[in-house]
Amino acid sequence: MPMSHHVAQLRISRELREAERAVDDALLKQSALLSTLIQARQDAGIGPSAGHDALLRLSQSQQKLLSAGGELARVHCSLSKIQHDVLGYEGCPENVPMYAEHRDGKAAA
Repeated sequence: MPMSHHVAQLRISRELREAERAVDDALLKQSALLSTLIQARQDAGIGPSAGHDALLRLSQSQQKLLSAGGELARVHCSLSKIQHDVLGYEGCPENVPMYAEHRDGKAAA
């Protein structure tokens, strides 16, 4: 039995919010790792060249996650257009990530 428009809309919205949150969480974890690596190097009295390759790779990984976040934003835009064309427009709040919760506990669209 096929999904109704309403069920599909809810599922897509939930999964897109989860994907956006996962990218943000990964960026936060990588930022913490970067900080810890640099602090550990300083605390150990090791020169700045130690672990440089690993730090560069971590930085490149962060850049790729930022790009992935941008692509998810484009996915959101494309899906909003489909929502408008198929179901009628229901706008998303401005300047609010999709996973942010409203004060009444309802998730943003």
